Amino acid sequence: MKSHKPSTINDKLFNEAKRYIPGGVNSPVRSFSAVVGSPFFIKKAKGSKIYDVSGKQYIDYCMSWGALILGHAYPDVINAVQSVVENGTSFGAPTELETELAKEICKAFPSIELVRLVNSGTEACMSAIRLARGYTGRRKIIKFDGCYHGHADYLLVKAGSGVMTFKNSIISTSSGVPIDFIKHTLVLPYNNLQAVDKTVKKYYKDIACIIVEPVAANMGVVLPQNGFLKGLREICNYYKIVLIFDEVITGFRLAYGGAQELFKVKADLTCLGKIIGGGFPIGAFGGKKEIMNFLAPLGSVYQAGTLSGNPVSVTAGLMTLKILYKTDIYPMLEKRTKILCDGINNNLKKSKIKVTISQAGSMFTLFFESPKHYARIFHKLLKQGIYFPPSQYEACFVSVAHTQEDIERTINAFLIRS
Repeated sequence: MKSHKPSTINDKLFNEAKRYIPGGVNSPVRSFSAVVGSPFFIKKAKGSKIYDVSGKQYIDYCMSWGALILGHAYPDVINAVQSVVENGTSFGAPTELETELAKEICKAFPSIELVRLVNSGTEACMSAIRLARGYTGRRKIIKFDGCYHGHADYLLVKAGSGVMTFKNSIISTSSGVPIDFIKHTLVLPYNNLQAVDKTVKKYYKDIACIIVEPVAANMGVVLPQNGFLKGLREICNYYKIVLIFDEVITGFRLAYGGAQELFKVKADLTCLGKIIGGGFPIGAFGGKKEIMNFLAPLGSVYQAGTLSGNPVSVTAGLMTLKILYKTDIYPMLEKRTKILCDGINNNLKKSKIKVTISQAGSMFTLFFESPKHYARIFHKLLKQGIYFPPSQYEACFVSVAHTQEDIERTINAFLIRS
């Protein structure tokens, strides 16, 4: 298989990076290892496009892994950030902006009565689980096979795209995680309510929470079967278990109120990230007052962060959410994504290439017969200036900035001749 050959300057930068950064990247999937190639280095981005250091333009369907629903360098977001950064970047003290963002999140998610801002989705999930354990006084948690909730030690068990991408990774966990750290993590098959019911009946006295991606976006976009999320809610109600929805990807992506608005099921605690930072690092977790009041300084569950609620991330996120609330772009995004997915599917059929495409709102995944097949398609697209995630386990994202011309050009690129 021929792999994409980056320009000389990209090769040089990657080789230099590998001298100082493990694998040359600060997050494993960026290395292009799963698609057998070398990454290109980004110099700038605007709208639906990214530009590498050699000046080549790509239509971007990664969109910073789903964070940029408005597209790259959205003018209102950039202007707001430039304005606030002149006053300082971090204070380690409360600001009015934090309250405004918290208010906007609570308005969007009726299940969230109080919210705590953190610095990443990993931190949000880690903190929510600690809070659930502190609130219930129980130790065990249930997660689902293929769902990724960040890289906290006890969550790196059958954890979706991050570990599925790499052949040398241990699917069930990660090196460096002692068995003692994961012995209280129960892993069940996604969409299998019977397995949940059976496990909860056995261990309910010691199960603090069930954490789930309401749409599993880290093993391909997998939708919940009819009744699955509602069933989890009923089981948690009956056994007084905390139900945590990890909406780091789906929050403000599938609807303004996330998957909970779409599927009409409320969580006890919700984890957020990506879109609420408008392209800057952020995370949040929130939920019922009676649970959130267990957090310090009100309660005994400790959580803290030097840069939590910093004015730059908060400003970018707040501006993004205000634009989303005013414009109601979700029907348009879903329609445009469906046109793209249908077009890709039709052209691959014409090319006699088997593919499974799964879509939820403005996110989708392509699954081929093997990761090697995906890698071949990936490099063909890259040569035509179209950037899909460098792993078939990762979700693709359509943004407000993707034009009809972008969609048509991408569909045409999938008419592949041998």
